[in-house]
Amino acid sequence: MSKRAPSPKSERILDAAEELFALHGFDGVTLRQIATSAGVDVALASYHFGKKLDLFNAVFERRAGDLNDSRLNALRECQQQAGKKGPTVEQVIEAFLRPLEIAQETGDDGWKNYLALIAYINNSPYWGQKMMSKLFDKLVLEFIEALRGALPGARDEDLYWCYHNLSGALTLTLAQTGRIDKLSGGKCRSSDFQAAYDHMIPFTAAGFRKVCGSK
Repeated sequence: MSKRAPSPKSERILDAAEELFALHGFDGVTLRQIATSAGVDVALASYHFGKKLDLFNAVFERRAGDLNDSRLNALRECQQQAGKKGPTVEQVIEAFLRPLEIAQETGDDGWKNYLALIAYINNSPYWGQKMMSKLFDKLVLEFIEALRGALPGARDEDLYWCYHNLSGALTLTLAQTGRIDKLSGGKCRSSDFQAAYDHMIPFTAAGFRKVCGSK
C-alpha cells in the first residue's frame, strides 16, 4: 500500500488500535473492534491501513522514531559532556532509560499505551523476533558500544547478557502490571516512574560492573 498523509480519522484509528493492542495483544482484538472504538466504519480502517497486521505494524512504527531520537540525543549529550574520558556506566544507562520515564510522565495515554505495547511485543517469542529488531536494534547496539567503552575489557557475551537483564527490568516497568504494588502492600507503585528508574539505573549499573568488570 502507498502511504497516505495522516488524517484526523486515521489518527483516531491508530490511537484506538494502540490502546486495544496494548490491553489485549494482537490476537485479542479485531479490526471491527478497533473501528468501533475509533468511531469509524471498519471499511475506513481497512482503506487507511489494510489488514489488521498492517495496522499493528503502523501502530508500532508511529512513535518509534521519536523515541529513538530522544534516547540517541540523550546518549550524544552525555558523551559530549563526558569528553575524552567517556561516560560512566550509570550515565549511559540513564541516557537509555530517562527518555522512557519522561514519556511515561507526560500523562499522555498514547505514550502509556505505546510503551505497554512495546512491553507486550518485547516479551513475546513470536512478535519480539519479528518487530523489535527492525526498529530498535540499531539504537540498542549504539548503547552497547557506549557501555563497552565504559567497561574496557568486557566480553561481548557478558555485555549482551547484562543488556538482556536490563531489558527485562525495563519491560516490566513499561508494562505497569501492578505486581509490585501488591507485593509491597502499596509501599511501591508501578505508576511511580521516577522511583522505578531511580532504582533501575544504579541496580543495573552495578550488575554490569559486577559481571563485566571495571577499572
